[in-house]
Amino acid sequence: MNVALWITAGVLAAVCLVGSSKVFVPREKLAAMGSSAQWVLEFSPGALKAIGAVELLAAVGLILPAALDVAPALVPLAATGLVLLFACAVAMRLRRGEKATIAGDLIYLALAAFVAWGRWGPESFTG
Repeated sequence: MNVALWITAGVLAAVCLVGSSKVFVPREKLAAMGSSAQWVLEFSPGALKAIGAVELLAAVGLILPAALDVAPALVPLAATGLVLLFACAVAMRLRRGEKATIAGDLIYLALAAFVAWGRWGPESFTG
């Protein structure tokens, strides 16, 4: 179980690290990446930077605290934050009627929920 949680956390961290590009890439360039990226036009550049910063912090929070054994209790908090982030992403996709592109967000939501459950419960770093 511990190995599965580490692998899942690593996958989520990689996804969030790529997603954090919102901090550095202009909104217009992100929107030009395809029809599934048009949602960025609904947010201000500042809001996109904030979302990207949250994703960057989540990527770091899923791996480094436990790997360095410095405040490993932050891992389930980071996973819980990702559950909230992806739940909001799913809600936004539903509101926009993007049912074809919602699958990825649902998968990431399930993975984040698995890590949060596992690190709060059976494979907790604190107990």
